[in-house]
Amino acid sequence: MTDLAATLRSALAEQVAAKNPSLDPAWAAALAAVPRELFVDHSTYRPTAAGWEPAHRAQLGEEQWLRMVYTDQTWVTQVDGTDAADAQAPLTGAPTSSGTKPSLVVRTLHTTGLRPGDKVLEVGTGTGYSTALLCHQLGQDHVVSVEYDTDVARRAATHLSKAGFAPTLVQADGLRGHQDAAEYDAIVATCSIRSIPRSWLYQITDNGSITCTLSGWMLASGMIRLTLDENGDAHGRFLAGGDTVSYMLARPHERPPRPTLYRHPGDTRPTRIPPSLLTDPTGRFVAQLAAPSAELVTVGDSYVLVDVATGSQAWTESGAPDTAVHQHGPLRLWDQVEDAIMTWQKEGAPDITAFGMTATPDDQYVWLTDADGPCWPLPV
Repeated sequence: MTDLAATLRSALAEQVAAKNPSLDPAWAAALAAVPRELFVDHSTYRPTAAGWEPAHRAQLGEEQWLRMVYTDQTWVTQVDGTDAADAQAPLTGAPTSSGTKPSLVVRTLHTTGLRPGDKVLEVGTGTGYSTALLCHQLGQDHVVSVEYDTDVARRAATHLSKAGFAPTLVQADGLRGHQDAAEYDAIVATCSIRSIPRSWLYQITDNGSITCTLSGWMLASGMIRLTLDENGDAHGRFLAGGDTVSYMLARPHERPPRPTLYRHPGDTRPTRIPPSLLTDPTGRFVAQLAAPSAELVTVGDSYVLVDVATGSQAWTESGAPDTAVHQHGPLRLWDQVEDAIMTWQKEGAPDITAFGMTATPDDQYVWLTDADGPCWPLPV
């Protein structure tokens, strides 16, 4: 099956390069060289009506397994802390680790602008596949990778060793970076975050960069590359297509348990915006900026905002543009979201590339159009 794996690997690299003509050929070459089957090695989960169903290599057979591994798809490897290898029946719950789809991995790594000789800190080792791609491109001595989960870190170390790579691996909270090996030319996160950790700003070189996906509890996202200026502040603009990125939130940035979901009548008034705007990726991103501690839940054609910090709630009666909205609790969540979305609409409702971000050791905010335009603070 060695020849089949190599053939599938080359085909995947060609497929990814064809879909993204701007991709640096070096990253396509890394895809063609690094055996993904060493990283998604024995078991994974597949989504079914019954939940996350474990799929095991021994049961599927080698050819079917290899063809599955070399599809450009994310394969969930852990659900609520249970590794796929340990699961014998479908599980319900949230994915907590995965082998991210290769096209997204190399797109993220391409965005970093890394060059030979650069030193990188990767936050989120995961299966170790992205770490291996970095090692292939930069050399293992230039790669430091941090993983939060002890079991995931242990498995990644095994995978990387089998693939012949020995980067610096650290089991710790990657939001703290890794000071012992600083400074870095770049930090790249293969998890999403709600804001930039201050430690990252202190651990990159002058003119160093941070590439990450900004997300939150409404699961809206935007990929961005920030560059450090001479004052130690980082600035950048969100990238096209970044609002479709789906990296898992870093564990410390995951939401706490949601308050009981109920639709309290509260104060009622007509909405000023069509609630369906929250289904637009950029519209949801704006809503998340306006209410960063709230979740968005849909119940039929009703949109429900639940603030996990205060228990405040807002919900619409239906999806019609002139529907009523009910608000209850210390925060007027719908007011906050409406104001932000109306500001976005006033600017012409541009896509994610019209937004940028500034992160300093003391303050962080996302701005629209330019740094002097409308802005929203991030939770820090």
